[in-house]
Amino acid sequence: MREAVIDDCPQILELIQELADYEKEPDAVRNTVEDLEQHLFGNSPQAFAHVAEDESGVVGIAIWYLTYSTWEGRHGIHLEDLYVRANQRGLGTGSALLRTLANICVERGYKRLEWQVLDWNEPAIKFYDAIGAGALDGWTTRRLDGDALQALGTQGAK
Repeated sequence: MREAVIDDCPQILELIQELADYEKEPDAVRNTVEDLEQHLFGNSPQAFAHVAEDESGVVGIAIWYLTYSTWEGRHGIHLEDLYVRANQRGLGTGSALLRTLANICVERGYKRLEWQVLDWNEPAIKFYDAIGAGALDGWTTRRLDGDALQALGTQGAK
């Protein structure tokens, strides 16, 4: 496992598309190599990536960003995407990527490593359960995007 470098961006985008395909959203990816280069390696990156690789290249990604807990008064990591190519699953790649992020949390004093998982993704849920990652009962993810985001974001705008 290592921090991603700018030259990884084409392969990172390939894996993002594979993840979208796996999650039954093949047409949802609008990201580009140029976007990744800017967002992960530009002047003020707000997102970060770690990769797993073998002789064929990048085989797994962990894309993440910082969160902040007002209750803890500390940062945490939100894992946006964890994806390992199908032919690499079961070899410890996903565990190693998560362990890398957990290590960052411990070293930097972050209090949380959190992510979301689709409720139908039983293999991932079993994997997360096995490493001790619990579900947050009573919480529901909400999202504001598209027309609703535009409408709220322009309310009262001058």
